Amino acid sequence: MDTPLELAFHNMDASPTVERRVRERARKMERYFKHITSAHVVVELDHKSGGAAKAYHVRIEARVPGKELVVSHDPGKADRYDVLQTVNAAFDAMDRQLEQFSQTVRGDVKTLDAAPTGRVRRLFGDYGFIETAEGEDIWFHRASVSGDAFDQLSEGDPVALSISREGNNGMGPQAASVRPASQMAASNMA
Repeated sequence: MDTPLELAFHNMDASPTVERRVRERARKMERYFKHITSAHVVVELDHKSGGAAKAYHVRIEARVPGKELVVSHDPGKADRYDVLQTVNAAFDAMDRQLEQFSQTVRGDVKTLDAAPTGRVRRLFGDYGFIETAEGEDIWFHRASVSGDAFDQLSEGDPVALSISREGNNGMGPQAASVRPASQMAASNMA
Protein backbone atom coordinates (compact mmCIF):
# COMPACT_ATOMS: atom_id res chain seq x y z
CA MET A 1 0.00 0.00 0.00
CA ASP A 2 1.36 3.43 -0.88
CA THR A 3 0.00 5.11 2.27
CA PRO A 4 -0.49 3.52 5.70
CA LEU A 5 -3.84 1.94 6.51
CA GLU A 6 -6.31 4.26 8.24
CA LEU A 7 -8.40 2.53 10.90
CA ALA A 8 -11.19 4.07 12.96
CA PHE A 9 -13.57 2.73 15.59
CA HIS A 10 -16.99 4.39 15.97
CA ASN A 11 -19.34 4.03 18.98
CA MET A 12 -16.88 1.61 20.59
CA ASP A 13 -13.46 1.49 22.20
CA ALA A 14 -10.48 0.55 20.06
CA SER A 15 -9.71 -3.16 20.34
CA PRO A 16 -6.15 -4.47 19.89
CA THR A 17 -7.56 -7.84 18.74
CA VAL A 18 -9.75 -6.23 16.09
CA GLU A 19 -6.96 -3.88 15.02
CA ARG A 20 -4.57 -6.84 14.59
CA ARG A 21 -7.13 -8.70 12.45
CA VAL A 22 -7.86 -5.62 10.29
CA ARG A 23 -4.16 -4.95 9.67
CA GLU A 24 -3.49 -8.61 8.91
CA ARG A 25 -6.34 -8.78 6.39
CA ALA A 26 -5.39 -5.41 4.86
CA ARG A 27 -1.83 -6.68 4.18
CA LYS A 28 -3.28 -9.72 2.41
CA MET A 29 -5.39 -7.56 0.05
CA GLU A 30 -2.29 -6.96 -2.05
CA ARG A 31 -2.23 -10.58 -3.20
CA TYR A 32 -5.30 -9.68 -5.29
CA PHE A 33 -4.08 -6.30 -6.56
CA LYS A 34 -0.55 -4.99 -5.95
CA HIS A 35 -1.16 -1.27 -6.57
CA ILE A 36 -3.55 -0.27 -3.78
CA THR A 37 -2.81 3.39 -3.10
CA SER A 38 -4.65 3.65 0.22
CA ALA A 39 -7.21 1.96 2.42
CA HIS A 40 -9.56 3.21 5.12
CA VAL A 41 -11.44 0.87 7.46
CA VAL A 42 -14.18 1.80 9.92
CA VAL A 43 -15.41 -0.69 12.52
CA GLU A 44 -18.61 0.51 14.11
CA LEU A 45 -20.90 -0.69 16.85
CA ASP A 46 -24.49 -0.11 15.82
CA HIS A 47 -25.63 2.79 17.99
CA LYS A 48 -29.08 1.19 18.27
CA SER A 49 -27.60 -1.79 20.10
CA GLY A 50 -27.62 0.03 23.44
CA GLY A 51 -27.71 -2.53 26.25
CA ALA A 52 -28.97 -5.27 23.93
CA ALA A 53 -26.76 -7.66 21.98
CA LYS A 54 -24.14 -5.82 19.95
CA ALA A 55 -24.33 -5.59 16.16
CA TYR A 56 -21.26 -4.46 14.20
CA HIS A 57 -20.80 -2.74 10.85
CA VAL A 58 -17.54 -2.65 8.86
CA ARG A 59 -16.80 -0.28 5.96
CA ILE A 60 -13.69 -0.67 3.80
CA GLU A 61 -12.57 1.84 1.17
CA ALA A 62 -9.63 0.83 -1.02
CA ARG A 63 -8.27 3.25 -3.59
CA VAL A 64 -6.71 1.81 -6.73
CA PRO A 65 -5.56 3.71 -9.84
CA GLY A 66 -8.62 5.43 -11.30
CA LYS A 67 -11.16 3.93 -8.92
CA GLU A 68 -12.33 3.59 -5.34
CA LEU A 69 -13.66 0.22 -4.23
CA VAL A 70 -16.06 0.21 -1.29
CA VAL A 71 -17.49 -2.53 0.90
CA SER A 72 -20.06 -1.66 3.50
CA HIS A 73 -20.81 -4.83 5.44
CA ASP A 74 -23.82 -5.07 7.68
CA PRO A 75 -23.73 -8.41 9.42
CA GLY A 76 -26.08 -11.22 8.60
CA LYS A 77 -27.62 -13.38 11.28
CA ALA A 78 -24.58 -15.66 11.50
CA ASP A 79 -22.00 -12.94 12.24
CA ARG A 80 -24.27 -10.29 13.75
CA TYR A 81 -22.69 -10.33 17.20
CA ASP A 82 -19.10 -11.32 16.44
CA VAL A 83 -16.94 -8.38 15.38
CA LEU A 84 -14.14 -10.60 14.02
CA GLN A 85 -16.55 -12.55 11.79
CA THR A 86 -17.96 -9.26 10.52
CA VAL A 87 -14.43 -7.98 9.78
CA ASN A 88 -13.57 -11.22 7.93
CA ALA A 89 -16.78 -11.12 5.88
CA ALA A 90 -16.13 -7.50 4.87
CA PHE A 91 -12.54 -8.27 3.84
CA ASP A 92 -13.68 -11.36 1.91
CA ALA A 93 -16.01 -9.10 -0.09
CA MET A 94 -13.20 -6.58 -0.69
CA ASP A 95 -10.85 -9.38 -1.80
CA ARG A 96 -13.43 -10.42 -4.41
CA GLN A 97 -13.72 -6.83 -5.68
CA LEU A 98 -9.94 -6.45 -5.88
CA GLU A 99 -9.59 -9.76 -7.72
CA GLN A 100 -12.27 -8.73 -10.23
CA PHE A 101 -10.66 -5.30 -10.68
CA SER A 102 -7.27 -6.95 -11.25
CA GLN A 103 -8.75 -9.29 -13.86
CA THR A 104 -10.39 -6.35 -15.62
CA VAL A 105 -7.13 -4.39 -15.69
CA ARG A 106 -5.29 -7.42 -17.12
CA GLY A 107 -8.05 -8.00 -19.67
CA ASP A 108 -8.85 -11.44 -18.26
CA VAL A 109 -12.56 -10.78 -17.77
CA LYS A 110 -14.61 -12.91 -20.09
CA THR A 111 -17.33 -11.19 -22.03
CA LEU A 112 -20.19 -12.93 -23.67
CA ASP A 113 -19.98 -12.45 -27.41
CA ALA A 114 -23.25 -11.77 -29.10
CA ALA A 115 -24.09 -13.85 -32.16
CA PRO A 116 -22.74 -12.28 -35.35
CA THR A 117 -25.35 -10.37 -37.29
CA GLY A 118 -25.75 -9.38 -40.88
CA ARG A 119 -28.19 -8.91 -43.76
CA VAL A 120 -29.23 -11.30 -46.48
CA ARG A 121 -27.27 -10.05 -49.50
CA ARG A 122 -28.34 -12.51 -52.19
CA LEU A 123 -30.71 -15.51 -52.40
CA PHE A 124 -30.67 -18.44 -54.83
CA GLY A 125 -32.72 -21.67 -55.00
CA ASP A 126 -31.50 -23.48 -51.86
CA TYR A 127 -28.76 -21.16 -50.62
CA GLY A 128 -27.81 -17.53 -50.24
CA PHE A 129 -25.20 -15.09 -48.98
CA ILE A 130 -25.19 -12.92 -45.89
CA GLU A 131 -23.05 -9.82 -45.50
CA THR A 132 -21.96 -9.54 -41.86
CA ALA A 133 -21.71 -6.26 -39.98
CA GLU A 134 -17.93 -6.54 -40.53
CA GLY A 135 -18.43 -6.76 -44.32
CA GLU A 136 -17.65 -10.47 -44.68
CA ASP A 137 -19.66 -12.64 -47.11
CA ILE A 138 -21.00 -15.84 -45.52
CA TRP A 139 -22.91 -18.41 -47.53
CA PHE A 140 -25.74 -20.43 -46.07
CA HIS A 141 -27.92 -23.33 -47.12
CA ARG A 142 -31.68 -23.68 -46.70
CA ALA A 143 -31.04 -26.37 -44.05
CA SER A 144 -29.14 -23.90 -41.84
CA VAL A 145 -32.11 -21.52 -41.51
CA SER A 146 -34.18 -22.18 -38.38
CA GLY A 147 -37.66 -23.56 -38.92
CA ASP A 148 -39.13 -23.15 -42.41
CA ALA A 149 -38.06 -19.51 -42.59
CA PHE A 150 -35.83 -19.80 -45.68
CA ASP A 151 -38.80 -19.18 -47.98
CA GLN A 152 -39.77 -16.05 -46.03
CA LEU A 153 -36.30 -14.47 -46.31
CA SER A 154 -35.78 -11.50 -48.62
CA GLU A 155 -32.65 -9.67 -49.64
CA GLY A 156 -31.83 -7.04 -47.03
CA ASP A 157 -33.45 -8.94 -44.10
CA PRO A 158 -31.46 -8.78 -40.85
CA VAL A 159 -30.31 -12.12 -39.40
CA ALA A 160 -28.20 -13.57 -36.59
CA LEU A 161 -25.88 -16.41 -37.51
CA SER A 162 -23.21 -18.77 -36.30
CA ILE A 163 -20.28 -19.25 -38.62
CA SER A 164 -18.40 -22.48 -39.39
CA ARG A 165 -15.02 -21.90 -41.02
CA GLU A 166 -14.37 -25.57 -41.73
CA GLY A 167 -15.31 -27.45 -44.91
CA ASN A 168 -16.51 -24.47 -46.93
CA ASN A 169 -16.68 -26.28 -50.31
CA GLY A 170 -14.81 -23.46 -52.03
CA MET A 171 -17.59 -20.94 -51.33
CA GLY A 172 -15.92 -19.38 -48.27
CA PRO A 173 -17.12 -19.46 -44.68
CA GLN A 174 -20.54 -21.04 -44.15
CA ALA A 175 -23.29 -20.15 -41.69
CA ALA A 176 -23.98 -23.21 -39.53
CA SER A 177 -27.25 -21.62 -38.43
CA VAL A 178 -29.24 -18.58 -39.52
CA ARG A 179 -31.97 -16.97 -37.49
CA PRO A 180 -34.17 -14.28 -39.07
CA ALA A 181 -34.71 -11.08 -37.08
CA SER A 182 -38.46 -11.77 -36.88
CA GLN A 183 -37.68 -14.96 -34.90
CA MET A 184 -35.20 -13.10 -32.67
CA ALA A 185 -37.82 -10.48 -31.79
CA ALA A 186 -40.44 -13.15 -31.07
CA SER A 187 -38.12 -15.08 -28.75
CA ASN A 188 -37.11 -11.86 -26.92
CA MET A 189 -40.76 -11.08 -26.20
CA ALA A 190 -41.45 -14.59 -24.86
